[in-house]
Amino acid sequence: MDATPHHPAHHSTHHPVFCTIVPPHVLDRIARSEDTRRADIAQRTLEHDALQRTRRRLNTVRGITAALGTPASETPDRTIYDAQHHTRLPGKKVRAEGGPLHKDASVNRAYAGLGSTFELYLKAYGRHSIDGSGLPLNASVHYGEQYNNAFWDGTQMVFGDGDGDLFLDFTVSVDVIGHELTHGVTQYTANLEYYGQSGALNESMSDVFGSLIKQYSLDQTAQDADWLIGAGLLGPNVSGVALRSMKAPGTAYDDDELGKDPQPATMDGYVKTSGDNGGVHINSGIPNHAFYLAATELGGKAWERAGQIWYDALTGGQLAQDADFAAFARLSVAAAATRFGSGGAEHEALLKAWSQVGVPTA
Repeated sequence: MDATPHHPAHHSTHHPVFCTIVPPHVLDRIARSEDTRRADIAQRTLEHDALQRTRRRLNTVRGITAALGTPASETPDRTIYDAQHHTRLPGKKVRAEGGPLHKDASVNRAYAGLGSTFELYLKAYGRHSIDGSGLPLNASVHYGEQYNNAFWDGTQMVFGDGDGDLFLDFTVSVDVIGHELTHGVTQYTANLEYYGQSGALNESMSDVFGSLIKQYSLDQTAQDADWLIGAGLLGPNVSGVALRSMKAPGTAYDDDELGKDPQPATMDGYVKTSGDNGGVHINSGIPNHAFYLAATELGGKAWERAGQIWYDALTGGQLAQDADFAAFARLSVAAAATRFGSGGAEHEALLKAWSQVGVPTA
């Protein structure tokens, strides 16, 4: 199985990532809709996202660390802003840390989702916020007009309201919030290049921890979890259940407007494409599925063993910025042996999971 050739080596420690939860291939498809309203909204979202990508290249900084000697807080420092349907960020401050419930449900959902993300990383992995040093968590809701996306811009979370037709308010899924904030964790640790297999790993990390944040907040076992990313986000007329499925990649939606979920579950279905940064939102289905297989094989709370192994591999300092699936698979197998013992259940579950998706670990 030949891997995607690496992107030309222009490695910088400030590698920009601008990730949106709705992949460009979905919006591209909607932009060709015969329904002009749907097409226009998708086109506006795509144009906006392209502009943000350019901006992001100019101002991404990796690894800003907190002042030495300041112990990181055990509680989050959240601020929610209302963009009031404009695109200038952050907007009007509407809820600060410890502030009362707001009359706006989007504000409260964003606040709760930032809190759930902070809590999983702290309680499960001893990480203080996404940078490990207590970075304040800021978010803006009601961004733009009928903006069909949500994103992490390198410094804060941003949520559109959706068009109320194909997509609902982007604060409704806690795993979407966790997904986007995990791009921040990756930015401050392995800083995986957003192209080809390393980019698909970057996306997969966000799906893995986004799903774990949801499972943690609902106190679910691996068996109880739905393993969907963005459940509740699709409008009532869409034929689909979510944006992605880790349990069964390629089955999340099959819709006249959105198209069919293109994710492969194994390397046999690996998609070679120049679009979507070399298929970062498509081929992420493969490491996603490997995680699902390992977590369900081990059972119990997925963040405790499978999640711990993924966290160790992501943050251990050994993962190269341009790592491919096989490099991550080998690291995760080594991390399982280091933490839980060679030949133990965790080690065996990982070897089996990677083998099932066709990624070599030898």
